[in-house]
Amino acid sequence: MAASSNSSLSGSSLSSDPEDYQPPIWKSYLYQLQQESPRPKRITCPQEMESRPKYYGREFHGRVSREYADELLAGAEGAYLIRESQRQPGTHTLALRFGHQTLNYRLFYDGKHFVGEKRFESVHDLVTDALITLYIETKAAEYIARMTTNPIYEHLGYTSLLKDKTVHRLSRGRTEPRRVTFQRDDRRAAEIASPLVRRTVLKDAPEKQCSYEKIHNFKVHTFRGPHWCEYCANFMWGLIAQGVRCSDCGLNVHKQCSKLVPSDCQPDLRRIKKVFSCDLTTLVKAHNATRPMVVDMCIQEIELRGMKSEGLYRVSGFSEHIEDVRLAFDRDGDKADISASAYADINIIAGALKLYLRDLPIPVITFELYTKFIQAARIPNADTRLEAIHEGLLQLPPAHYETLRYLMAHLKRFCVLQGDHDAETWDRLGPTLMQPPEMNALTSLNDMRLQKLVVQLMIEHEDVLF
Repeated sequence: MAASSNSSLSGSSLSSDPEDYQPPIWKSYLYQLQQESPRPKRITCPQEMESRPKYYGREFHGRVSREYADELLAGAEGAYLIRESQRQPGTHTLALRFGHQTLNYRLFYDGKHFVGEKRFESVHDLVTDALITLYIETKAAEYIARMTTNPIYEHLGYTSLLKDKTVHRLSRGRTEPRRVTFQRDDRRAAEIASPLVRRTVLKDAPEKQCSYEKIHNFKVHTFRGPHWCEYCANFMWGLIAQGVRCSDCGLNVHKQCSKLVPSDCQPDLRRIKKVFSCDLTTLVKAHNATRPMVVDMCIQEIELRGMKSEGLYRVSGFSEHIEDVRLAFDRDGDKADISASAYADINIIAGALKLYLRDLPIPVITFELYTKFIQAARIPNADTRLEAIHEGLLQLPPAHYETLRYLMAHLKRFCVLQGDHDAETWDRLGPTLMQPPEMNALTSLNDMRLQKLVVQLMIEHEDVLF
């Protein structure tokens, strides 16, 4: 990505037509400052130091005072040396000349050299990065403070060209969550034998507006060669760890800019390494779907040939065969063969579905909402309890809501065909779909009955809860 001498976006050509799209002009001011920054100058010790650690070179001067180090570095911007502290023998200090003064930093080594968060292969690289950072942050402090005020992010191809297509795609075939009110029909109250069996009345209420938002999965990244921030269009300075990159979509931004980027990550399939144990929303967006293909394909296969299989979700298939299914999905995605010719035992497919749901890094009922569902299950009044569960469902991320809705509809059909509601099935599915935020064996044990009740109610009242 080449730099431009123009430091504004006035020359950008923006168009709603993808064919006419022209990238914005990248701002070069910070890049120019990096080019101007002082170069490191190693001040070597004229004599061999027996106390020199093996991971330092001739820049190590032994146990000398700050004043002596200052004399050695005087007049040479970017000059540096390493000395052993007189006050704390055995510890080492990097003395660096910048801005006509000597700066002293406690220097550490754990296989790499560091004075702060960044870790370097060599002291020379550490000093190079420090000089760049010091120079830019001294010369351009005000510029850096306001560089996020006029972002180009909305004009980048990443957002402007994907936005309409993504919204249109994800809106097709998606069922908007309905807000419902559960109340007793007094005229039939006497006819109702169980307090859990209630007549539901749908009332007009604002529908929840769904959007498959996904936060970016930013991680500190070292860019090889010049790179510009895709949020503010400014250069990402430094030698290593200049910024962050989204590991799901590849967006590159400054660390400070990452806090301002909208939750609009559009994962790139090439960056998704596996299907199982992948965040649900990430997988759904990467595959342009409303639900994970594992859930769709396994349920479709079960409904094709396993709905009358007794004990389907209680009896486990052979673990090695379930592992084969997992590997097939990780390797082949939606091309995985889970047909009867590949796996005659339908329990293997049901086991793979349970394994997928159990291995999600964030459960279908998210950690954040776990307590809300448990508290709802404690409510003694049946109608109020259902309303509380319904409110919790409306707060689920869209991909989680769609997955749960599809799964509950399937389990409802399964229970109707089986002619019973097997308590052991609820016992097994509860911990699969919801887990406490902190994995505590005692909490899980105490909540098991309530988890079972939540799953049971979602299946029995699937037609009105979703």
